[in-house]
Amino acid sequence: MRSYVIGDIHGCLDELAYLVEALPLKPSDRLVFLGDYVDRGPDPHGVVSYLIKWQKKGEQELIFLKGNHEDMFLSYLGLPGKYGEMFRFNGGGTTLASYGIPFTTESPEEVRSRIPQSHLDFFKELKPYSLVEPFLCVHAGIHPRKPLNQQIEEELLWIRDEFILNPHPLPYTVLFGHTPQREVFFDLPYKVGLDTGLVYGNQLSCLEVHDKLLFQIGRHKKKVKQRDVRDQWRQGVRTFISTA
Repeated sequence: MRSYVIGDIHGCLDELAYLVEALPLKPSDRLVFLGDYVDRGPDPHGVVSYLIKWQKKGEQELIFLKGNHEDMFLSYLGLPGKYGEMFRFNGGGTTLASYGIPFTTESPEEVRSRIPQSHLDFFKELKPYSLVEPFLCVHAGIHPRKPLNQQIEEELLWIRDEFILNPHPLPYTVLFGHTPQREVFFDLPYKVGLDTGLVYGNQLSCLEVHDKLLFQIGRHKKKVKQRDVRDQWRQGVRTFISTA
């Protein structure tokens, strides 16, 4: 079994499709998505539809994690989540537009009525984290001074510098997204950051964790590039971090 872990997508359907369909997938493989499927990019509706369609094929195990943008969207819809009042002003306008919902719509019930039930189910079933030992996959990171059973969802979805700038004692390498950066961020054995800012014009990144292969596609590109990152893995070098 190979496990492929994919960073933040943010409504960029074309790049997601080119990337996934270029992966050398076998039926026993696993794909883990680190969250933030919606907002900011041009086609959040298309991204979710694509992922649901791929899941229905049943050819690989697909694990979908919740990002902070999905949590805001759920709250905006009147469902369990936080910071729904921030949703429209954190890129949520593109999500509403992709579902044909006017930006001025105020009623959560009216918004929900315009969203397919399969999409609502997708959002409600997202996981806060996934263990793919020896890796812990999570959207934003973990609190570096808490055991796994004491982590709270808000931190898993929102934490930044406190996690990124500090080591942690957990027996896992944390694979995370959320904080965009120019290149994949290696701080081993503690963490690897896979949000490489696709929606900001950079690239979408996918790490195959067994053979340490990195697959990437640039914004508005069609070609997926592959490279071996075992040297970076061994060295555990830090790369430039952007807190954009």
